[in-house]
Amino acid sequence: MFNDFVRRYKSQYRITVIDLPGHGRSDNVEGGIGEWCDEIIKILPDNPILVGWSLGGLLAINIANTIRLSQLILLASSPKFVTSDDWNYGIDADNFRQFSATLSLNLAKGLKRFVSLQSKNKTQLKSLNQSIDALPATAMALNQGLNILLDCDFRQQFEQLKIPIRIILGQQDTLIPIHIAKWYERQNIPVTILASGHLPFLHPDFELRIIPFIKTNDTNSNKYP
Repeated sequence: MFNDFVRRYKSQYRITVIDLPGHGRSDNVEGGIGEWCDEIIKILPDNPILVGWSLGGLLAINIANTIRLSQLILLASSPKFVTSDDWNYGIDADNFRQFSATLSLNLAKGLKRFVSLQSKNKTQLKSLNQSIDALPATAMALNQGLNILLDCDFRQQFEQLKIPIRIILGQQDTLIPIHIAKWYERQNIPVTILASGHLPFLHPDFELRIIPFIKTNDTNSNKYP
């Protein structure tokens, strides 16, 4: 999904694109988020800038509390995806379980339907659907990912982070309520809101928002000389 972005900036930055366990070219990994993060950490460079989208944002927060990062960028993500008595910035747990059950009946069809609601650009949709067909997630990984989204609460871990953080949200996102921006701002975290759904990296202004932040806070060596 980030192929165009990678092509444009791979000559300036060392970019490692990671398929989550059981997704794309990555093998299944037994266990939960801890085991998933352990596998990802094995292939990360030293002191990286870590970008996490959606479910990947939860993993990125967990990793940021495990190893040293230079920056953390979360795209359409949250430290807690479902609502609770003290958290109104997510999806109702019962609705999420229903969504999970529907998705698990036909993964490819469900993902394509979801993606179709996130963009009106036919070229983008065609490319995304081709990616889903070419490198589908396994049923095991799907169930693991849905359980991670349902169970994980990383609010405390997020609040303890002392590194530069940037949040990019989609105005029309149906999974991450836009009013979570208020919570992030109370943590003194800068938030960018783009006119998009759950795929803000498809917005034409995405690069204008992310690259200046990276350059401003770039103190590591993962940039080519």
